[in-house]
Order: sequence, then structure tokens, then C-alpha cells
Amino acid sequence: MPIATHEQYCAMLDKAKKEGYAFPAINVTSTSTANAALAAFAQMKSDGIIQVSTGGGKFASGQSVGDEVLGAISIAQHVHLMAQKYDVCIALHTDHCHPEKVDSFLIPLIEETEKRRAQGLPNLFNSHMFDGSVLPTNENIEMSKKLHERCAKSEIILEIETGVVGGEEDGVNNEDAPADKLYTTPEEMVEVTKALLPIGKFMYAATFGNVHGVYKPGNVKLRPEVLRDGQAAIAKELGEESTNWLVFHGGSGSELSEIHETLGYGVVKMNIDTDTQYAYSRSIVDHMFKNYDAMLKIEGEVGNKKFYDPRAWMKAGEKSMTARIEQACKDLKSDAKSILL
Repeated sequence: MPIATHEQYCAMLDKAKKEGYAFPAINVTSTSTANAALAAFAQMKSDGIIQVSTGGGKFASGQSVGDEVLGAISIAQHVHLMAQKYDVCIALHTDHCHPEKVDSFLIPLIEETEKRRAQGLPNLFNSHMFDGSVLPTNENIEMSKKLHERCAKSEIILEIETGVVGGEEDGVNNEDAPADKLYTTPEEMVEVTKALLPIGKFMYAATFGNVHGVYKPGNVKLRPEVLRDGQAAIAKELGEESTNWLVFHGGSGSELSEIHETLGYGVVKMNIDTDTQYAYSRSIVDHMFKNYDAMLKIEGEVGNKKFYDPRAWMKAGEKSMTARIEQACKDLKSDAKSILL
């Protein structure tokens, strides 16, 4: 079906919060990885979120162009077309946009949706993330409010972040972030909600020790109770209906029990990138090793086109990535819960 409407997207997030599950939000960089995500959501009868980062958009535009906005638009248009072939709700989102990229990435994409709406067309993206976590909290809130006001006029949901997600992702390195910045305080969550909720519902990536990238279970000290305490503080001061749609960043290597605990505190979206990158690439490496002689023209031979045709190994990558996303749907309990069922 077509990409989710604003009403459908809100219904997806509300249902997930009420019933204690979350949507895998899959970072994609190409039509191939987008197709893998679409296939997984359809197979699991799960609604889902497909998202593009600034780096993903730049890559998608081609190395000779290197245009983050054009690449993001290209992927979004592809997903708009392909989603019509699947019977689940798909939402489109852009991942971390830091303050220095707001004018060059986020605003042009918001403008693209504004142009589309003026022509009677659906939104290009359902939601965007502004990551002002590097700023002092008051500056982060002020920038978030301005963006939220503009997004709300076009029925775009804004995602914001306070605190810092550790590790490295998409060229942004927070490996040396102070320990106290890895945990959002209840007071901060209340302050943010007071400022943004009057404008409209938003998604909130509050940090609780999560880290981007690859790590082994036990190496990162997640504290899901940070989310519990923050939501409780919001409910006490503003009412239960004011608690947030929360987002879990940096979940690679997390214990399943910790993931499930966050679902009970309002996490409705979990970003998945590192694990799907590995799944896609791992199957390609396997293909290359098993078919080494066929892949290369060695000692005067001609190789075997059936094996070095990029479609052969990209199909393997897609299937492996699809399988990993299917597992994510099970882990996040979103399988068989599409709002269309």
C-alpha cells in the first residue's frame, strides 16, 4: 500500500506504546537495502520504519554527485513506489541530523514535502530527526521547538534527542562522551516535554547508556530504568497522556531482556543499522569465498558471469538482511501486529 499517512503513522506509534512493542527502524543506503527491509516487514506482517541518514543520502546519490538531500529524496521516492506492492504500513524517516546540517539537509527535505503538499501529493517523509544533543539543553530545546513548529504544519513528526548516544555512527564520534551525558535525567525529560508537547506529539530519543556501533553483550551499561523514571516524572507533572513515544538508539549487542524492558516504558522505535550492515555484508563475503575462482579471471580463465554478476551477490545480501530484520520484528514483538490486520 502507499506510504503511511500521518494518521496511520500516529496510529502505529500509539498502538505500539499501548501494547508494548516497537518498530524496527532500518537505515538504508540503496534500493537494494530498502527492498530487503520492505520484504522483511511484509513477511512478518509488521508495520515498519525505513530511514536515511545524511551519509546514507550522500552515498545513494553516487560518488560523483555526493548530494545528501538528492540521495535521500531518491531513496524515499523508490520506497514510495515499492511500498505499494506490500500489505503493511511503512513510514519514512531521516536519522540523526546534527545542528550544522539542519540548513543543508533537514530544511531542504521539509521544503520538499511542503512543495508536494501544495501540489496535493503525500509527504515525502513521515518524520525527521533533529539531534541537538551536542548543544546545551536550552539551545537544543529552542532549535527543536522551531523545527517542531514547522514540521507540525505539514504533519511531519519530529524526533529529538537529549543526552548523548556513545560510540561512532555515520562519521560522528562520541566515544569519549562524559559518562553523565549518556543518561538523560527525569528533570530533562519533563523540561523537554513541557516545551514541545504543546506544539504536537513528538518522538524522543532519551539516552540511557546506549552506544552506537559494535560491542559485545555486557560491555555497555544500559539503564532502562532511566526511561521508566523519566516517563513517571512526566506523568506525575503533566499527566499520563503526556508520556512520550520513546526511541532506542544504539541497540546492537543489547540483551533481549533489556530490550523488552524498554518496551514497557514507551519505546516504540528501535534504530537498527550495524546489525543489518553486517548481515548484508556477511553473506556477500560467503559468496565471494565459496566462488573465488568463478568471481575472478585467474590464470587466463574467464571466470563465471553467473557468479560475478552483481545481482548474484546482492541477492544474497538482501536475503540475509531481510532475515535479520525479520528477527528484529520478533525481538521487538511487532510481528503480526500491523494496523492493517
